[in-house]
Order: sequence, then structure tokens, then C-alpha cells
Amino acid sequence: MLNLESEVRKLEDNGIDMLHFDVMDGIFVNNISYGLPILEQVNKITDMTLDVHLMIIDPLRYVKRFAEAGADIISFHTESESDISETIKAIKAGGAKAALAIKPATPAEAVYDYLSELSMVLVMTVEPGFGGQSFMPEMMDKVRAIRRRIDELGLDIRVEVDGGINDVTGIEASGCGADVLVSGSYLFKAENMAEAAGKLRNA
Repeated sequence: MLNLESEVRKLEDNGIDMLHFDVMDGIFVNNISYGLPILEQVNKITDMTLDVHLMIIDPLRYVKRFAEAGADIISFHTESESDISETIKAIKAGGAKAALAIKPATPAEAVYDYLSELSMVLVMTVEPGFGGQSFMPEMMDKVRAIRRRIDELGLDIRVEVDGGINDVTGIEASGCGADVLVSGSYLFKAENMAEAAGKLRNA
């Protein structure tokens, strides 16, 4: 954390496409992480796409401020307490792209009614809240179902997966219809981040 700018530069230098920014409030998930001041500072030092994932109980209250702080994409959970349509509208009004996220126990159908309003759907492939967890392959049925629904509707929406993504699970997720792969431990622990990123990009 004391070297956050140098870590962002490492991502830029190794050809990473987006910076995924996990926000946790200690209520929706059992952890607390980055907030608005950190996002504001990161936004000042990079032109990378900032993909902000809100794991918080009341996203509607905060999405406007996260958009103002530099978020390019804001995802929030169907399982939160905020009205989904109103939160999507608030994200777009703030100038960011809207994405909807679902936990492992939530069925794919939970996002279907909102697809026409979204730029992306985030399928969690671990329980949200902590990094370094193992990929849950049973989530791939959900990825397939959402991708199939998007294609049936003729929409231009990305499907993002987050949790336990590496060069093996990334190939599996991509084959099921995911086109945005969130990876933390795999990239940052790699001896050669650019090579590791290349494997994900070609998955």
C-alpha cells in the first residue's frame, strides 16, 4: 500500500488493460478495503480504465461519488439493499458504465431483467471479500447462461469473472463466454507479469 503508485506503473508497463478496484465496507462482506480518497489519487496518476467493484450494502448512496472520483465502470451487487434500476441510472448519470455483480449463490436469472441497461455483468467465481481464494468451476454454468442470454438479446455486454483466475481457469472461463478476466494473485506473484498477462489475454 505504501508503494501503490509503483504498483500501478507495474500494471501499465506490463500491458494490463484495466485496474480492478475492490471496495468493501465490512458489512456486505467481512472485510474493509479501499475507498474514495484512494480512488481519487489513483485516477490522478493513470489513464488505465478503472473498474470499480462495490461490495457494499448501499451502493446507491455512493455511486455518484465514485464516478466523480474517477471510476470508468462501476459494478454493484444484486444482493445489496439498493434498488437495482435506480442504482444503474445513478451510475450512468454520473458518467460511468454500469455493471451488475452476482455472488456464487445467486442464480444467473437475477441479472436478466437488467441486461439492456448494463455494459457488463460480473460473475464472482469465489465468495467476495478476500483475495487468494480458489476458483469455483461450478460458476461456469452461470457464465454460459448469461452469455447465451446476452447473445439471444443481441446486446453488446461484457461478461467479467473475478476470483481464482490464472492461465488455466482463465482459459476455462473464456471458453464459457467470459471476456473480462480479473486476476490479482496470479499476476502479482508471477515472475514475468507481462508473460502472465499475455496468457490471460490469449485465453
